[in-house]
Formats: sequence, C-alpha cells, structure tokens
Amino acid sequence: MRRRRWKHVLIGAFAGCAVLADAGAAAAQAAAATEQLAISTPPAGSLAWVEDHSYGHDLPDPATTTPAAAAEFFAGLGQAELNRLVAAYPLVVGNFDGAPLALRYRANRVALAAERDRARASAADPDLDSDLHALAVSRANDVESLLAPERQILAFDPRGRGLLTEVWGDLASADRVSVIVPGSDADLGHFDQAVEPLRSPAGMARALYAEEHRQSPGARTAVVAWTGYVTPSGLGPDAVTSRLADVGAPRLRRLLAGLRETTRPQAPPALFCHSYGSVVCGTAAPDIPRAAASPSDTSGITDVVVFGSPGMGVESTSELGAGVHVWATRNESDWIGNVPYLEFGGLGHGADPTSADFGSEHVSSARSAGHNGYFTPDTDSLHNFAAVALGDYQNVVRPTVGA
Repeated sequence: MRRRRWKHVLIGAFAGCAVLADAGAAAAQAAAATEQLAISTPPAGSLAWVEDHSYGHDLPDPATTTPAAAAEFFAGLGQAELNRLVAAYPLVVGNFDGAPLALRYRANRVALAAERDRARASAADPDLDSDLHALAVSRANDVESLLAPERQILAFDPRGRGLLTEVWGDLASADRVSVIVPGSDADLGHFDQAVEPLRSPAGMARALYAEEHRQSPGARTAVVAWTGYVTPSGLGPDAVTSRLADVGAPRLRRLLAGLRETTRPQAPPALFCHSYGSVVCGTAAPDIPRAAASPSDTSGITDVVVFGSPGMGVESTSELGAGVHVWATRNESDWIGNVPYLEFGGLGHGADPTSADFGSEHVSSARSAGHNGYFTPDTDSLHNFAAVALGDYQNVVRPTVGA
C-alpha cells in the first residue's frame, strides 16, 4: 500500500510539473490522456509477404531478418522483381531497414498514395460521424503533403497515430548523417507543423540541415527526422515511465543498423534527442556504437546530443556503454528543469544529463527559449547542434562560467 501511495504521489508530482508536455498542454487536460499502444511488430502485409512463394524463393521475414541480411537479399534481385515487390508490398519494402534507399522512397510513395486514397474514401462516407470525418480529412491532408516530389520518405506506417521517417539531403552520399529523435506528441499528424514548425520533427530537421550548410556550405550532410516509435501523448503514465522507450529503442537501433548498410558516412550518425526522445536514446545507447559504426571504423564514437531532457534512464554516462559521447543542454526557461530528476518504482528517468556529475559535455543554449526553442535560428543551441553534426567540435560553444 505504501509503494502504491508513493507511486500516485510521484505521478501527481510529474503531472503537476508538466512532465514531458512537449505540446504544452495544461496538466489538468493531460492527466486524462490514455496510454498509447506501442508498435513493435512489422508493418501490414508482412505475413502475406512471408507466405508468398511465387517468386521461386523465400522472402526474408521482416520480423527476424537483420538489416545486413536484408541488404544482401535486395542486392541480389533484378529490377523486374524489385518493381513487383514494391507494387505488391509497399509497406514492407518501404519499412525494411537495409533495403536500398531509393527503393524505399519509391515504395513509401506508393504506400502514402494508398493511405491518402483510403482516408479520402473514408471521409466521403455519408454515414461517418463528425469526429471520424474530421480525422479522415486530416489524415488525407497530412499524407497528401508528404507526396510532394521533393520529399524523401524513408519509412511510413499508417497504424495508430502514424509513424514516419523523412530525409533531408543525399543520404547515400553524405559524409555526415544526423538523426533527430523527437519526444512526446510526435506522430504523422504533428510531423510537419505550419504553426510553430520548430516544435515538429520536420521543422527541427530543416533547421539543422540549413544551419549545417550555413556553417559549412560545401559539406555533404543528411538529416533524418525519425518518428519511428509511438511517443507519449500529453501527460500521464506514458510520459513518466520508460515503457514506450523500451519498445522504441530496438527500432532506433535497427534504423542505425540499416543506415550502416545503405550509407557511407565518415563517422557514425549523430543522434539529437529531444525531451522523451532522450529516454529512447539512453535506452538504445549501450548497443548504438556497434549498430551505427561505419564499416571502416568499428570503434567510431557516436555523438548523442540531449536537450530538454527529463533524463536518459541512467545515473551517469558510464551506464551508456563505451563509444558514446553525450552532449547536453537545457535553457533557463525550459520547464523541464522543474521536473524531479529521479527514478522510483518505475517512474521517472534518472539523473539530470546537464548535472556536473552525469558525465556529459555541457554546451550552451543561450538565446533559445522554452522547451521547444532549441532549433531557433541564431541560438547557441542550433549553432552547437550543427557543429556537432559536422564533427567541428572546436566550434562548439560552451556555457558561460556561472551560467
């Protein structure tokens, strides 16, 4: 009974402090948020894919095939068979880490067009109630915008709130690759926001990509906005536990293993982990160096940048494994600093990554404001993110002494 009472006290304390309220919702509204259903299984069509023996050979099981084995499988196929697989199983091909990048982009355009048409048909149903009609219209509009010719969709899964991964730059030829791991309320409907765009994964990625090329115009870089896990929605139990991060971390590691097979960067991809996303990164970190290291440099260091973080699920960087370099920042007006940095009975996410004894390298976020202002132009935080992404560590601005 005593443990249960403490558990309720901590939930109330986290909710009262607006824990992980990436959308800034009022605590009273957020407290009623329902738990999210984590997605850990392969995309729709995977069972039919495995059972399809019409190709004269077995198709690799998306649930068990490694990205390395997937890369080998797809490399052995002719164009006619690749075209047939894209047409028959666009969601499987489009989400298969290790498959060729251009093939995944093409497959996801097919999958997105099908989802748009499905949503439009649903919205046209005269028997649909007003709420479901609005959801269908919103889904159709969100998907339609992703079909613009210049967009490179690396992964798309329409289940639930929708999972999405997009690329800026030429990922296949990039020397430096960055992956943005967002926090709560990131999903298909909030992936690319016109209002307050820097709160959305797409807006963050655009800002980082632009700043990289402002600092180094000739650099060959790519930025990946990864909304590849089910994030917490508002406040509530999901925001204060690692349940969704525990499911999301293997998906992040698989993404990185897939990038190892399909890209050739000079260094492992750098991770930029916002808010609850830093819990995902912390959970994944012990296996990140092995999954993300480039083939020519298996001892390469993975840069992990955490900002607006409630914790990484550990007490210090020593628990994250060798080969991870953690950079951390939090601006003075970010309410996440009021969160209790602790873990008790499965609640909370451990120590403050910006604390002196955590073991991270503290960087400046001067001129940024609030929980979602870290990618604002002309801030130290955005400058530093690009410097780390470029591997230009001497250009990183540290906090002013006493700040």
